[in-house]
Amino acid sequence: MNVLEQIKKKASSLNKTIVLCEGEDSRVVKAAEMATKEGIAKIVLLGDAEAIRKANPDIDLAGVEIVNPLTDDRLSAYNAKLCELRANKGMTSEQAAELLKDGTYFGAMMLKAGDVDGLVSGACHSTANTLRPGLQIIKTAVGVSAVSSFNLMICPPQGNEYCPDGLVVFADCGLNPTYTLEGLADCAIATARSAQAIAGIEPRVAMLSFSSKGSAKHDNVALVAEATRIAKEKAPDIKLDGELQFDAAIVPAVGEMKAKGSTVAGHANVFIFPDLQSGNIGYKIAERLGGFMAVGPICQGFAKPLNDLSRGCKAEDIVGAIAITVLQTQL
Repeated sequence: MNVLEQIKKKASSLNKTIVLCEGEDSRVVKAAEMATKEGIAKIVLLGDAEAIRKANPDIDLAGVEIVNPLTDDRLSAYNAKLCELRANKGMTSEQAAELLKDGTYFGAMMLKAGDVDGLVSGACHSTANTLRPGLQIIKTAVGVSAVSSFNLMICPPQGNEYCPDGLVVFADCGLNPTYTLEGLADCAIATARSAQAIAGIEPRVAMLSFSSKGSAKHDNVALVAEATRIAKEKAPDIKLDGELQFDAAIVPAVGEMKAKGSTVAGHANVFIFPDLQSGNIGYKIAERLGGFMAVGPICQGFAKPLNDLSRGCKAEDIVGAIAITVLQTQL
């Protein structure tokens, strides 16, 4: 059983409800059918039921709950709650009503109210359209200074000597372009927790840099070293070390030479890049030259599970995102 199948199996045992916000997209509708038939989650699909069925006559939506954000009985309650949440921004009932016509805002209110356990959107809307209601309504988890993302990097079929778990985890490759010290530390901690809960691996976290343990001096190196110190202080239970060059993080002989005595160096399976630029480049090199399959980016740091899709996604990708979102309810 491959990693994604294991994730789906674990998700199926949790009996969670996930809202898909884009019933106007046939890929999302197909994913709703697939996730329901596979028993991965209970699915709430947003949109007009008649229009969805008319546009997708060959898709079986038995067992899928279809909710119309324009006519749902909870609109009044959601409107009042949204005005309360955005009172400091002067939100009026009229403004809230306009926002709630947007499926992702409506879905975020469902999630905030506890009517669903997680949210998936973004198949036909921008990342900003998904993250804005997330930040405004769901907000960050307690103690987390910034949301971030991670990618599951699944090893190619022929395997890889540095990938005994069958996958590694990269962060942040797709969401946060710059970090404060606290933000980078929080990203490392959140990614370690995600790796354990979703990928089922015991995380060994490497804080990556172009320096290993002071081998180079630069403000960028100092940032990673200080973020490492903060992360260790906030989460002493996590095996985490830095700053480390990538080879020192993953090759045992190099790790022993460059970071002697480290419990992570040479054996890392979770890699925290110092910024989005390096993370995005790194995962695409692993994907295109190394033959790894990239699953993500997957959001983390929200108070409740909320995930953004690539607009180039397939129905199968959406099903994977649903399963991962289910597992994030356990964090």
